[in-house]
Amino acid sequence: MLNMIANLLKVLNSEAEPGQISLALCFSMIAGLTPFWSLHNLLVVLLVLFLRVNLSAFLLGLALFSGLAFLLDPLFHVMGLAVLTAGPLEGLWTTLYNSTLWRLERFNNSIVMGSLLFSLLIFIPLYYGANLAILRYREHVMQWILQTRVMQAFTTSRLYRMYQSVSGWGWGGGA
Repeated sequence: MLNMIANLLKVLNSEAEPGQISLALCFSMIAGLTPFWSLHNLLVVLLVLFLRVNLSAFLLGLALFSGLAFLLDPLFHVMGLAVLTAGPLEGLWTTLYNSTLWRLERFNNSIVMGSLLFSLLIFIPLYYGANLAILRYREHVMQWILQTRVMQAFTTSRLYRMYQSVSGWGWGGGA
C-alpha cells in the first residue's frame, strides 16, 4: 500500500503532462471496472500503448479501479439490467448476440454491460476532473512542499544528489 502511494506521488511529481496522466486514469477505469479479459479491454490496452499516456498511472489506476469494481458490482448489475431489458433495444441486443464477435464480448451479462456503460459515461468527467486535480496539486501542494525547510535541506544534501545521479538507471528511480 505504501509502495502504491509512493508511486502515485512519483507520477504526480513527474514532468509528465497532466493530460497524459488523466487519460491513463480514464483508460485504467475502463479496464479496471469491466472484466479484464474482454475484447474492449484489448482495444483499451492497444490505445494505451499507441497513445502517449503515462503507463505508471495506468497500472496504478488499474489496481485501484479493479478493487473498486467489486464494490460497484451491484450498481453495474442494475444499470446493465435496465439497458438489456429496455424494450426498444431488444432487437439490437438480439442482432448483436447473433454475431460471434459481440457474443464473445459478453454484453448480454448485466454486470459487463453496466460496468462498460458506467465507464463510458464517467470517462470525460474523470478526464477533466483528474486534469484539474493534478494541476491544482502541482500549483499548490507540490510548491508548498518544495518550499518547506525540510525539503530545501534535503534537496541540497549529498544523499539527494546521489539519488538524482542514479535515478535514471531503471531500478527504482525516474518516472
